[in-house]
Amino acid sequence: MAAFGTASALYLKRSLSSPSSFFPTSCNERVCKATMSSSSSMFQAIPMSLHRLQSSGLVEKLEMGNGFKISTFTDPVADRRLNSNILSCPDPVVAAKLYAVMEAVTDRVEMHRNVGKQRDNWNQLLLTSLNAITLGAATMAGLAAAVRTSAPITALKMSSVLLYLAATGMSVVMNKLQPSQLAEEQRNAARLFQQLHCQLQSKLSLGDLNNNQVGEAMEKVLALDKAYPLPLLGSMIEKFPITVEPATWWPQQKQIHKHKETNTKLSENGWSRKLEEEMREIVGVLKRSDLQEYLSLSQKALKMNKILAVSGPLLTLVGAIGSAFVGSCSGAWPAMVGVVAGSMASIVNALEHGGQVGMVFEMYRNNAGFFKLIEETIESNVNLRDVLKRENGEVFEIKVALQLGRSLTELRQLAASNSSSSNGREELREFASKLF
Repeated sequence: MAAFGTASALYLKRSLSSPSSFFPTSCNERVCKATMSSSSSMFQAIPMSLHRLQSSGLVEKLEMGNGFKISTFTDPVADRRLNSNILSCPDPVVAAKLYAVMEAVTDRVEMHRNVGKQRDNWNQLLLTSLNAITLGAATMAGLAAAVRTSAPITALKMSSVLLYLAATGMSVVMNKLQPSQLAEEQRNAARLFQQLHCQLQSKLSLGDLNNNQVGEAMEKVLALDKAYPLPLLGSMIEKFPITVEPATWWPQQKQIHKHKETNTKLSENGWSRKLEEEMREIVGVLKRSDLQEYLSLSQKALKMNKILAVSGPLLTLVGAIGSAFVGSCSGAWPAMVGVVAGSMASIVNALEHGGQVGMVFEMYRNNAGFFKLIEETIESNVNLRDVLKRENGEVFEIKVALQLGRSLTELRQLAASNSSSSNGREELREFASKLF
């Protein structure tokens, strides 16, 4: 029986490979002629379901008779991917909520960009107008001192005083609002909202959505609204704070107490004891070097901005007083005070608003906030007791390295050098970030 099965299988194989052995030649010719002479209506598609074909018995017999296995078209990897895609299909309600948050974020990006451009134009136009008024007032004070008749002196003197007073008022308003700093705030807000938009897109593309992610996204939006307000009155950020603190644009994270190392097993989710220690060393470098450096630079920029903000209106006011006494007092000192004070006021305004000292202060403050955010993110992951609830360790390490402008090798070398310096009680001069 086995020999008969083998012979039958070989005969069937030859028949399938050579149709002429299965059908006669004359029959083949007659079929071809009939097919060529028939009309095209005979080539209509006939619906047929492949799964109804009962060929499993024949395949089993061929496998048993000949000892070889016929390959099938099933792909286990594709099946697993298909099953995982079906299981990870996101909830449509949750996805709709995230899309609603994304629409609000997109709208805020456009608003902050437009407002940022508007306030940058304010800075340029107000600075040009302020310097023109100040120099005009100084010129009239000089002309009033050169004229000998009383009527032109009075007209020129009063015009100079009025222009100086107008320049003083404009300077006070500009120094209070700091248009260059306002523009920098809106640029940062647009960038951070765009970053949040990209994060939401990544979550939607990966699937596995839940309502907690919707709540976190809304908290981030509201935190950004609070950190970078659009209106000027009522909720504007203080431009001359008493103490300089890093900018904070993220929701307040819950305090997680440091876990005991003896009760923690780091063998899953990409984490290891070495990686955890490496992240702690990076936090130490950020606190000691980068964060303190940018807070110090912020304080210096703020101190300089305060001096310039007081000096500008004060000089224009002195110029107005000097212009008022031109022609009334003997000597050239009133005219000299009026002209020199106006020239110095123009220089101070150009340094403060043309040099955008307020923008520099805001930039340093935001850089300090950037390092503070990295520090809190690392601590929240490292101090979390359940390793499976953390972000994947390998992915997290890549994110930290890219945020600091380093490769993985450089990041590990930084952690190792900081660890050796702390053990040897040597101060490490290197900064963690290579971007700023």
